[in-house]
Amino acid sequence: MMVEARHVPSNLCNIYYLAKFLRSLQKLADEFGVAVIITNQVVAQVDGSAMFAGPQIKPIGGNIMAHASTTRLALRKGRAEERICKVTSSPCLAEAESRFQISSEGVTDVKD
Repeated sequence: MMVEARHVPSNLCNIYYLAKFLRSLQKLADEFGVAVIITNQVVAQVDGSAMFAGPQIKPIGGNIMAHASTTRLALRKGRAEERICKVTSSPCLAEAESRFQISSEGVTDVKD
């Protein structure tokens, strides 16, 4: 018995192909010993708890992206040209933040 594609939700097909693509990236990383960097968009999750706890940020990629990622970093803008990188989830790194800036010389330490 063959299932017709019109009965499958379109986002389910997208999730399947995203998972397949992420598995391929993981295989490349393992085979060649390279780091794979995946970017993901985030949105503010607005619900009743936002009034008490402040806006919560939620990644758009969902569980597929979360399970495909080993170490998660959150990047945000600081003052002026300063940027902040925070380790939010990692099996081998403690949660920490680092400040840097992007200038004409490239990525440099923040000049206080």
